[in-house]
Amino acid sequence: MASSRRIGVLTGGGDVPGLNPVIKSVTYRSTELGYSVIGIRRGWEGLTHMRPGPDLDPEYLRRLDRDNTRTIDRSGGTVLHTSRTNPRKMRAERLPPNLSPERAASLQSDDGVYDLTPIVLENIERLGLDYLVAIGGDDTLSFAHALSERGIPLIAIPKTMDNDVPGTEYCIGFSSAITRAKELIGRQRTTLGSHERIGVFRIFGRDCGFTALYTAYVSSARCLIPESPFDLEPLVEVLLADKRLNPSHYALVVAAEGAMWRGGRLTDVGEADAYGHRHKANVGEVLADEIHRRSGEETVASELTYDLRSGEPDSLDQMVAITFANVAMDLISEGLSGRMVAIRDGKYAHIDLPGPGVPPRRVDVPTMYNEARFRPRYSDRLGHPMLPVGQPDALPLEVGAV
Repeated sequence: MASSRRIGVLTGGGDVPGLNPVIKSVTYRSTELGYSVIGIRRGWEGLTHMRPGPDLDPEYLRRLDRDNTRTIDRSGGTVLHTSRTNPRKMRAERLPPNLSPERAASLQSDDGVYDLTPIVLENIERLGLDYLVAIGGDDTLSFAHALSERGIPLIAIPKTMDNDVPGTEYCIGFSSAITRAKELIGRQRTTLGSHERIGVFRIFGRDCGFTALYTAYVSSARCLIPESPFDLEPLVEVLLADKRLNPSHYALVVAAEGAMWRGGRLTDVGEADAYGHRHKANVGEVLADEIHRRSGEETVASELTYDLRSGEPDSLDQMVAITFANVAMDLISEGLSGRMVAIRDGKYAHIDLPGPGVPPRRVDVPTMYNEARFRPRYSDRLGHPMLPVGQPDALPLEVGAV
């Protein structure tokens, strides 16, 4: 199908502010390097469900150029749309409608799901893609790694509000999430103070507490993170003291969705997504009820989740998104593949695309979190990097500086 060099770009998983600046910057640099660009819509679903033909399937494919991407960086979300499609584990009801029963049967695995990796490989070849730029978090990038292992030239760009992709100190979307959370908490302080309540704010962070920790850092709140199981009685005592000493008679705590007190347990709820993840029961609501039961104080639970995805990126995310895209294009111009753009030691870099078994990054509790006070550590910061480094990477990763 392709008569010139061609790059495909897609966004997968949850949307975050900063995706559109990446798409625009990839498109602009591609035209400078002599590549045409195909936007693949709805993440990996675009490469499993696109209909073959002489023309691009408009439902899943879109030509990108300087004209139609000129203003997209001024808004949030992703103009290419996104999904949580996992081509290696697709249920029967999600199969492409144009897939014949015979072909589907050949792709079925022993556990009853379907591995559509061969379909993706065929569609990449059909589109004549010389490179693929995949923008996503752990789940999206896990399939990117699988394609790289199959020989597909690919560069990955990490994004997630959790900031937990292994190998990089920063992911697109993190700063905007903190900025939004600070604004939302700031507005709700007036209501908490008016009613003299204890506020519990639930925030992203199933496995790691970066978002909760840095939201607390900039809002002077207490926080609870998955890396540090806590005792309820000391927490209640601290919040009661905060409320008593506050002239407006309120207190607040930010809880990551995966945070839990010792002896407590939250069940997963709802249907598992394509990568096997289910939602956790709302720790904010459960914790607010528990604090009320133990203290007799009025509490209110608030969600800081989807609001953090909304709107345009803040300045830091905008800068990182633009730079990540340009670093990715630098790597493509050098003929490199199987790499992920990253920040290491506070510098732009690129690393081997993390493979299976590499755990997510987590908060380094001794240096970043005061467990006794339920607060970030504010003192002794000299010599520490500005960005949230977290625990050392579980596996050594070869780093290429840019």
